[in-house]
Amino acid sequence: MIEIQQFTFGPLQENTYLLINGKKECIIIDPGCYFQDERKELLQYIQTEGLNVTRLLNTHCHFDHIFGNKLVADTYNVRPEIHEKDQVVLDNSQAVGVMYNLPFDPSPMPGRYLQEGEKIAFGEHELEVLFTPGHSPGSVSFYCADQRFVIGGDVLFYQSIGRTDLPGGSHMTLLRSIREQLFVLPDDVRVFPGHGPATTVGFEKKYNPFLAE
Repeated sequence: MIEIQQFTFGPLQENTYLLINGKKECIIIDPGCYFQDERKELLQYIQTEGLNVTRLLNTHCHFDHIFGNKLVADTYNVRPEIHEKDQVVLDNSQAVGVMYNLPFDPSPMPGRYLQEGEKIAFGEHELEVLFTPGHSPGSVSFYCADQRFVIGGDVLFYQSIGRTDLPGGSHMTLLRSIREQLFVLPDDVRVFPGHGPATTVGFEKKYNPFLAE
């Protein structure tokens, strides 16, 4: 079993996820810890649970999802893994932070780029990298078929979708990503978004006002 531990961090209430397997290995996805007490909370949890952080994954590189990248990279000796098409977003993230009056430690450069369709081994499980652009040019989602969940970043929310008015965003691309990458998954797949409550593929197919047929 993979345990999913969720923290809601930062001024934009971003969801940070820890995936934990039976061997106490831990993948951190989108560390958004901004304030000192949040950073402490994350490190404390990992230490108390005796977790071994093996990877740092980013669904995309908007600043609220990478506030904690440097902290995680420095503490656990892991480098961020992102899709190559989000490198431009990463490169501009510092300037955006200043613009919003939310300066932060710059994220390290990626250790590697994630490939569409790639399978990330995690103990007895694997995560498939789904390419889901639209909110950002290189947004990806992480799908675990045997545990029936997807960590989707800011692509699909409970009865909503990610904003597309930021540089590199595209409303049409986002809707296509959701229909072709997420809505083809089984209805009972749980969707863990970058903000707000979890939902399921089936519920959003039926009730999401942005995707009504």
